[in-house]
Amino acid sequence: MNTNVNLAAPLGVLGFLGACFVLLVLGLSALHALVVRRFGRVRVALAAMACVLVAYFGLTLVFSLASAGRVLARGEEKYFCEIDCHLAYSVVGVSRAKTIGEGPGAAQAGGEFYVVTVRTRFDETTISTHRGDGLLHPNPRSLTVYDEQGRSYPISDEGQRALASSGGTGTPLDTPLRPGEAYTTRLVFDLPADAREPALLINESDLPTRFIIGHENSLLHKKTEFRL
Repeated sequence: MNTNVNLAAPLGVLGFLGACFVLLVLGLSALHALVVRRFGRVRVALAAMACVLVAYFGLTLVFSLASAGRVLARGEEKYFCEIDCHLAYSVVGVSRAKTIGEGPGAAQAGGEFYVVTVRTRFDETTISTHRGDGLLHPNPRSLTVYDEQGRSYPISDEGQRALASSGGTGTPLDTPLRPGEAYTTRLVFDLPADAREPALLINESDLPTRFIIGHENSLLHKKTEFRL
């Protein structure tokens, strides 16, 4: 299974929350010691905080350096593990065009438009028998195309508007799903003519994910991308 983590998601989240709790306790202890003018206790608390930070970010780097980058082929799925690994994403289609739409609402590419069809699926085999059929709301996603030179290309607002005017964007990526459900979303990127080997990165945009051990958003962690 291709995932956005290389450490079990529950362990990564618990480690992050545990480290935050310990740092909070030590910080309050240092503040109290400073108020009562126990400067020896202040130094001990600050030293302990430094040790926690070094250990935590050391582990983060270990898992980042042990990660492996992957580029997935058409139809291959990448699972997002937000405690549980329920949602799977795949690229199921790519088309290229110089112009999208017609008339006043048409958009002209600076280079060439890539219209990427992304499939989102709630894998019902990843849930327990007790979960039920409740909706799952996806976390915010960030989508960026990179070429072989490392240049990045965000979603083209102009191209997306032109595609939306013709009703061709599909289902928004933040639409909730029930177990077993799936939908597709069409996204437009404007790539220059000299872009080679473009690949789409779909990842989480929440800031805390950058500090979770084993998460692909953490420092130096390699990514799982989709070949276009």
